[in-house]
Amino acid sequence: MVLPKDLGNYFVKYEKRVNKAEEFSSRWGIVLASLGMAIGAGNLWRFPRLAGQYGGAFLILWIFFLLAWSIPLMMAEFSIGKKYKSGVIGSYGKFAGKGMSWGGLFITLCTLGIAFYYSVVTGWALRYLGLSIENLFSFIAGDPTIAGRLEENPGYLNQYWQSVSNGSLLTIFLYITAIFIAVIVLTKGIQKGLEKANRVLIPTLFILLAIITVMALTMENGVKGLEYMFFIDTKHFSNPTIWIEALSQSAWSTGAGWGLLMTISSYSRKKEDVALNTFIGGFGNNTASLMAGMAVLPAVFALSASETDAITYLQSGNQALMFTVIPKLFSTFTGGTILSTIFFLAFFMAAFSSLLPMLELFISNLKDMGLTRNTAGIRAGLFCAIFGFPSAYSLDIFNNQDWVWGIGLIVSGLLIMIAVVRHGAVKFKKEYIDTDSDLSIPTRYFSWAVTFNIGLGVFLIYWWMSQGYSEFPWLNANGHWNVFDVYSNASIATQWALVLIIGMVANRYLYKKFVK
Repeated sequence: MVLPKDLGNYFVKYEKRVNKAEEFSSRWGIVLASLGMAIGAGNLWRFPRLAGQYGGAFLILWIFFLLAWSIPLMMAEFSIGKKYKSGVIGSYGKFAGKGMSWGGLFITLCTLGIAFYYSVVTGWALRYLGLSIENLFSFIAGDPTIAGRLEENPGYLNQYWQSVSNGSLLTIFLYITAIFIAVIVLTKGIQKGLEKANRVLIPTLFILLAIITVMALTMENGVKGLEYMFFIDTKHFSNPTIWIEALSQSAWSTGAGWGLLMTISSYSRKKEDVALNTFIGGFGNNTASLMAGMAVLPAVFALSASETDAITYLQSGNQALMFTVIPKLFSTFTGGTILSTIFFLAFFMAAFSSLLPMLELFISNLKDMGLTRNTAGIRAGLFCAIFGFPSAYSLDIFNNQDWVWGIGLIVSGLLIMIAVVRHGAVKFKKEYIDTDSDLSIPTRYFSWAVTFNIGLGVFLIYWWMSQGYSEFPWLNANGHWNVFDVYSNASIATQWALVLIIGMVANRYLYKKFVK
């Protein structure tokens, strides 16, 4: 019998049961959601640069780290979410134990930190999609195009990028619009919202990538880009930077350690195959990256004056390649106006498909607090719009947040793997992964990977922060804590410490609210 004084708690618990009863309709529903989570802007704007810079040597290491780092971590995430059917804080807390509930908060806030500035990327994508469409219509109407503007002003695209990425009201409006659309999709629920959207977004994205690839390869000298991409130069293997780049690209691109797969799998069916779904998601993401590389590199080589110019373009940096070099290259030939429009449409769809699970992670945790999906969705959207504003307004703030929380993903991955090792890697695989899995993976492989990766993750963080990307990594010229420098270690340590302290202080509350 439910007494009146218990009615509040009763309805909160009932709400949680109803919300968590949501699940994907089929295996393809969760596979598409996993692909949507993994395939994002990094596939189109970071992978081609790295593949162009290091060629086949990078591809070998990238695939190695998919198997050694990303897939074991993704299997751990997937199985934890499937088992406990809660948001990241609740699922991680239930698995790791009362004293580690703060770890779930760190994973959540780290991914939200990324979501806040990543939403701005959708605004950038829309701006450049609009620029490409405008350029297409100008070409049809015989009006001045990007090519003509570049003849009059060689710095036109650089100036346009600066206007888009710093203090642009239109960019702010567009990224908030993208968040608003994402919230509308997610408030419809898992099957009618997230799953239905991914059934359109992911197949369309692959079709667009295929079209771009075919068009790029049919250009004169386009095949040279493909040859360059797959050529293995063994001297690169002695460069420690390529190893770090390969690991970070795999972790970033697949979503390993984000908590997103833990969120998605909390809506999985009871007998969902952990190992098979993880491998499909991991290799599906890598396939999309390869398609992006096979589209961008041939286009760069085909449209550059020389191989030297092509390599210079490819090594010019993430943002420079995506937002200044690509539009410039596409403007140099007749079909480029069409190719540019398709490319930036694909870029927007990739960014938007990844934004959806990031917001769902927030929504899932808010639902665990007793909120309805609609209320949680509105609050998640407002938080994302408010905290994304600084990154939309200033490129320096964007770069700082990308720097701090991009590296923070390694900490998130470490927290998950440490919890698995504490539980016992062999025992974890038997109880969490092997259950309902038709695809069998060697126990020794999983056990070795998660144990080895703890040491690798610690070394990676140390190595990355020891490189001195800022002139004053810890203290500025006046001897003060250099927290406001974009790439300083002080900025990383301060923001990480703040989240960790909040989590540890609130650990008892987190356990009581999300776990117990």
